[in-house]
Amino acid sequence: MSLHFHRSGSGEPLLMLHGLFGSWENLGGPIKALQQQFDIIAPDMLNHGRSPQVDQFNYSTFADSVLALADQLGLQQFNLLGHSMGGKIAMELALNQPERVSRLIVVDIAPVQYPHHHTDVFKGLKQVPLNAIKSRTEADQHLSQHIDSASIRAFLLKNLYRTEAGFDWRMNLEALEREYDQIASPMSEGEYLGPTLFIKGSESDYIKPEYQNEVVKRFPKVQLRIIEGTGHWPHAEKPALFTKIVERFLQS
Repeated sequence: MSLHFHRSGSGEPLLMLHGLFGSWENLGGPIKALQQQFDIIAPDMLNHGRSPQVDQFNYSTFADSVLALADQLGLQQFNLLGHSMGGKIAMELALNQPERVSRLIVVDIAPVQYPHHHTDVFKGLKQVPLNAIKSRTEADQHLSQHIDSASIRAFLLKNLYRTEAGFDWRMNLEALEREYDQIASPMSEGEYLGPTLFIKGSESDYIKPEYQNEVVKRFPKVQLRIIEGTGHWPHAEKPALFTKIVERFLQS
């Protein structure tokens, strides 16, 4: 069950993992900048993009699939970056296979239990009449009844593709909703002693001061960088600064 992935660049390997409802293409900006110095491998996660779909999963399942890709590509050690859900997958992999991860970068997520953030998103996605709509514009109009943010709707609509019957979502929407408790769940106990960088958007509430103990006990060599004026997608909102921070950490 091999993950679909993008690969570009040369240098030390850097695996880059996208977040919930995304695909590798969501990291396209940082990939383009970082491929000048690194061998970038950016997979679609299970139940996302063009990767296999499974009915049941948890973070161990996700992490095992990424590790299997690294094995497939002959990567004994690699740098690892993950955003949001991808950050949780990266943490799980580092905690369970610490000898494989050279350096770890976690973008705007913590190893904690989260409340359900995406009820309106699931409701909106499920109510788009995929076999009746004629265009992405129509899909956007349906989504707008549940999701006010035009940028979030545009992000979600990247999953929409044409079929003979009309349109469909690339992600496994039913499984993601059914197993959402797994996506919101905390990381395994354990300890990763390698260099670790957490990057937080200043306007995002995904990394709170009260999560510090949960972070430090798992990642004692952690550094925190805050990118001012950004929310949950700092890599998209201030890409040049984000890339500079990542490069400095990986080359330090």
